[in-house]
Amino acid sequence: MNKAINVTVIGAGLMGHGIGQVFARAGHAVVITDTNEEILGQAMGRIEKNLLDEGVDPLRVLCNVSVESNLAKAVQFADLVIEAAPERLELKQKLFADIAKAAPSHAVLASNTSVIPITKIGEHMEPSVRCRLVGTHWWNPPHLVPLVEVVRTEFTSLSVFEQTYAWLEAVGKRPVRVHQDVTGFIGNRLQHAMWREAIGLIEDGVCDGEAIDLVVKNSFGMRLPVLGPIENADLVGLELTRDVHRVMFPDLKTNRFPSALLDRLIDEGHTGMKAGAGLRVWTKSEVEAVHTELAAHLLRMTSR
Repeated sequence: MNKAINVTVIGAGLMGHGIGQVFARAGHAVVITDTNEEILGQAMGRIEKNLLDEGVDPLRVLCNVSVESNLAKAVQFADLVIEAAPERLELKQKLFADIAKAAPSHAVLASNTSVIPITKIGEHMEPSVRCRLVGTHWWNPPHLVPLVEVVRTEFTSLSVFEQTYAWLEAVGKRPVRVHQDVTGFIGNRLQHAMWREAIGLIEDGVCDGEAIDLVVKNSFGMRLPVLGPIENADLVGLELTRDVHRVMFPDLKTNRFPSALLDRLIDEGHTGMKAGAGLRVWTKSEVEAVHTELAAHLLRMTSR
């Protein structure tokens, strides 16, 4: 992508500022907008901190970023609009209705939803707008995790789908094409299938949460950066893969609703790290260590 484009990011919080940072670092003009003035006011500082952590001169990136609290003004010149608002269907539908009225008629409209079907987000759109709606599911933190899932609905034009993929690839991401608008797309379906089994093992008394994490991080998790599940299946051979599945699949969890264990823990106030306990018990220092180690690991991975 040689030509610079105008990018507007809707939402300056957890994901939005990092998404804006990626395009700004690649030399594109970025406008970040948010209805929360406090969060919007923090966006530039958060981007600056990210860049310093990565060893990048903030000045050459921040000069490409501006903030604007008015949505219509924020999108008026956009070639690409990326919505990174909270995961509420009605909110996203309202946002895109407003964006469609104010953005140029050529603008690609992208949602960063992680699980809501893009088709539902666009169900009230006019055909001329709906064909420009595409999913772009980034992973947190978006400036460090390479993957972006590009999701096409039955209404998304092929040119919009491919242009979005090309833009993301050009700014250094690793996009993948998702040809059907399935709930959770690819990554979250894979991730939560494992979580369902992991929580089930705890619920059935097979092991505790610490054992789950130790097993994953000290066995197949070590291979995952270089050997994905399909590569692994082909490596060991499909005959062995089928034999293993014949034995294990009948006993794997297939429940269609969240585990009752989650309900019980939440009712007891054990909601996770922020509460000091969830599926595991956490001290403040342990929580800080997890965040520090994760950030350092992602920086190492992306700087290789």
